[in-house]
Order: sequence, then C-alpha cells, then structure tokens
Amino acid sequence: MHLQTRDCPSVAPAQEDVFSFDGFVDLATWFHNYPAPGLLLGGYMVEEAKRHIPEGVLYDAVCETSWCLPDAVQLLTPCTIGNGWLRVRNTGVYAVSLFDKFSGEGVRVRLDPAKLGPYPHTLCWLMKSRPKKEQDSAALRQEIRDHGLEMLTVKAVMVKPEVVSKRSKGTIVLCPICGDAYPAFHGSICRGCSGDSPYMDRAMAEIAVPIETAIRSTPIAETVGKPILHDMTRIVPGKSKGVEFSRGHVVTAGDVCRLQQMGRFNVYVDQPAPEGYIHEDDAAAAFASAMCGPGVVVEGAPREGRVNMISKESGIIVVNEPVLEAFNSLPNVMATCRHSYSLIRKDRRVAATRAIPLFLDRPTFDRALSLLEHNPIFTVAPLRKAKVGLLITGNEVFKGLIEDRFAEVIEAKVAHFGSTIAETLVRPDDAGRIAAAVRMLEKLGCDLIITTAGLSVDPDDVTRHGLIKAGLTDALHGMPVLPGAMTLVGRINNTRVLGVPACALFHKITSLDLMLPRLLADLPITRSDLAKMGNGGMCMECTSCTFPKCPLGR
Repeated sequence: MHLQTRDCPSVAPAQEDVFSFDGFVDLATWFHNYPAPGLLLGGYMVEEAKRHIPEGVLYDAVCETSWCLPDAVQLLTPCTIGNGWLRVRNTGVYAVSLFDKFSGEGVRVRLDPAKLGPYPHTLCWLMKSRPKKEQDSAALRQEIRDHGLEMLTVKAVMVKPEVVSKRSKGTIVLCPICGDAYPAFHGSICRGCSGDSPYMDRAMAEIAVPIETAIRSTPIAETVGKPILHDMTRIVPGKSKGVEFSRGHVVTAGDVCRLQQMGRFNVYVDQPAPEGYIHEDDAAAAFASAMCGPGVVVEGAPREGRVNMISKESGIIVVNEPVLEAFNSLPNVMATCRHSYSLIRKDRRVAATRAIPLFLDRPTFDRALSLLEHNPIFTVAPLRKAKVGLLITGNEVFKGLIEDRFAEVIEAKVAHFGSTIAETLVRPDDAGRIAAAVRMLEKLGCDLIITTAGLSVDPDDVTRHGLIKAGLTDALHGMPVLPGAMTLVGRINNTRVLGVPACALFHKITSLDLMLPRLLADLPITRSDLAKMGNGGMCMECTSCTFPKCPLGR
C-alpha cells in the first residue's frame, strides 16, 4: 500500500510524491516525534478519503478527534490548522472527512469498531482495554500495515453550512487591560483577561488593594447630615426583612437610635469609589442591562446592591447556561434565575444579579462585562398561536371499536396556550394513509402537527414510518422522561411535528406537557436538550399535582 503526500506549492514537484508504508513511518516520526498508531491509521484514512474526491475539486477537511489524526491530514493534504482548511470538531470519534470547500459535499472515513474483531491489537488500542505500555506495538503496527484499509468505513456526507463557511478574525482591537491585540467579537476585553488564559493569573494580586484600607467608615455619632453609601437592611426574625435606609438617605439625629438598634455603630457615608473600583449598584445595573435578551427587561433601580429582571411578555424562559456558569465562576459577582424552559407570565421576575462586595474591583467588572457582551443570558421566547393539525392513529379507533379520547386531551392542552385545533383526522395503522393525512394537514396550513399513539415497539405501530414517508426530518424518537419515553419530535418542511404516545391518555402530566410549550415557542430541540431532561424527568405522580411548579423536567 502506498500513501500519497500532499502537494507542496513551495517545492512544486514535477509529479506527486508517494510513500511506502515504511516511508510514511519515517515521515510520521519526523513530524510527530514518533510513529503513533493513530497517525499511521490516519494515513490510510486520508488517502482513502482523497480517492473519493473528484480530480480538480478544492477541498477542506474536518477531523473528529484532536489526537494524531489531524497530523495525517496536514502531512498528506494542503489542509492545515494554520491555513484554516482543516477544522477539528472533537466529537471523540476517530473519523476524518474531506469535502468540497464550496458545496460542502464530501466523504467521511472512520475507523469502524465493528470491523476490528479480526484485528485484536488495533481494537485494544482503540478501546484502551490495556495500558499503552502493555500493548504490543510491533504487532499493532503490523496489523495497520497489512489491514489498515480493511478497518475503515466510507460514507458520503454533506457538511453543515457553518462548517463550510470561512473563518475570519474580523475587526482587531486592543484589550484595555493588557494591551494585546485580539478579535473584537471576543468581547470588550481579550479572552485571557476574561479568565480563559492558559497561565496562572497574578493580575488580581498585583492590581487590587485591600478595600478596607480604601474605604473610610464613620462613627455613627458623626454621620448626622451625611448621605449613606449603600442600602441598609433591617431584619425582624420571623416577621420582616427590608431596606430600612436607602442609599443616599441623609442621616438625621432621630436615625442614630434606629441605627444603633440595628447594631450599626459605624457607617459608610457617601464617598467616591476608590481608584480601580466600582460601586455595587453601578456594577449590578451594568450586568443586568447586558444580561437581558429579547423579552426580558430590568425591573428598576438597584436595591440592596441587587437588580431584578422581569419578563416583558409571557412565554418560556431560555437561559444561556454556559455564559451564566462562566459569569458565576468569576469572583465577587453572581446571577441567578428561574429554571430554563419554565413558563412565565408577563411582568414576572425571572432573574437577578449583584456584586458581592460594596465596591467591585475594575478588572473583575471588566471581565464580567466581557462575558456578557453580545451574549445575553436571559431570553423569554413568546408562544405563538399555532394552527394545529391533529392526527389520531390506530385501527381500533378508526374502526370504531373504542371511543377516542385523545382529541379532547390534546385540544384542552393546546387551548391552554391559546392555540386551536384546525383539523382532526383519524387514520388506521397504515403508513401510507398516515403519510397522506400528514400531507393533507400540511396543505391546510397547519404549522404544528400532533400525532397520537402508534409509537411503541408493537408491529402494528407504524405512525413513525408514516411520518417518515411524509418527509419527516430532524426526528428525535424517545426521550428520558417518564411517563412519555416514546415521544417523538421532528419537522416536515416548516411544520413542527410532535408524536404523543398512548400514556398521555392515562397520566395527567407527561412529556407532552414539556415539549408542547417549546414547540409553540418554536425553539430548536436537540438530542442534547432531551438528554438533559433525564435529570428530573421522572414524574412523582403525586396525588395532588402542582405541575408546572414541581421539578418535573427541570
């Protein structure tokens, strides 16, 4: 087996170079420091992918692992990480794709575990069933030399548009903290100063000064006639908790006794923020403003160093969880909210944020704002008034052997959210007739089609097959929710599809109640979204149901 090398424009050879397996071992050793099995396998994978690319097609590459395989691409093709023609999308799978850099059409080659039975050393290497030092490297290399191609599976693929698109740094700006140049789309400061640095961060220790030495407190007897620097809370155990003195309140002689009763004998009176710091109210107000996405607004002025955010309209709360987690990972700041995907009414509180100390250091403030720039955390997605097509399936219902109860159940749940059933059809367990009914509902203009039953493992349950015949795409069948594990979601053209299993007839609350609002909000639903629902996806079937106030689906 011979391995072709990449074209090398700087050398411009008369004809393309080729390597024997041993020659490629030498090349891999020179480039990678040692002939790693993954790199040697990668040589076969890349050459096999190249063989399926038509001559003259300009191609890019995608590696699905960051281990060894990208080096094979860089050795044997013009695609490198540096020139941007090689993307590493680390799914953890040992696979590589070459694709037309304009159309996205290409071929994917993967190391197929199902084909490794006859090759125990390669299987051991892939599955890490023995430590590396206990693996037989010579036997492994011999297997790869003799049978590398036999271990691979090749499949035509279409690469997503966002992968085909060319990378760009965009506008370059200077970081106001460290002075380094960086792409502006990273935020108001560079990622290093945002905390995403590979180095130990000593900046805080160098910049910050002990805040206690920078703020002067005043004995209570000397505060008369002076404004207070921050809200002061009074707590009466078991009765009340609230602001007794607001920021800016001018202390009177009568206030002194009340302050003493609250245990306050030294008070911060109004004074400029120390150099390099920002007042808690100003920090919280800036954070809240940046956190509000569509459908969310700031409730009012800061109180007790905290700013609340409320819904501008009724709908579903959508939380940008990675940004929220990153924000809360910074010291001395916090944000909290209702559970993502909770239903919320207009003008209800959805989130709050504050700075922890009275004065927040400027570097932390800048880092926090950098995370939030162009990345609002909280959004309320409004529920649309859908035109719903209901398709009831089942021989027993179609033939009148039993009375259908699904229509009233679905209609009540749809009406609860302000939508209506435009048409109800009943069809037997016949995939062709189900597909025809779905197409009819789509032609009637239904933007949400709900099917009932026919989703289990029974041989007569063919609803899913009928939906596929009708053009179902992006289908997700099965989710970690009980009751409702057999639920299906998908799309037919621009129409959302929800397949409801039979359990919805017998249980008051099922996965239907979790999925329906998301579909009415026209939110994307991914397998990852469904996987997260397993943590809290088991209904307790309480005698007195409090859904949606209970933790189901949270």
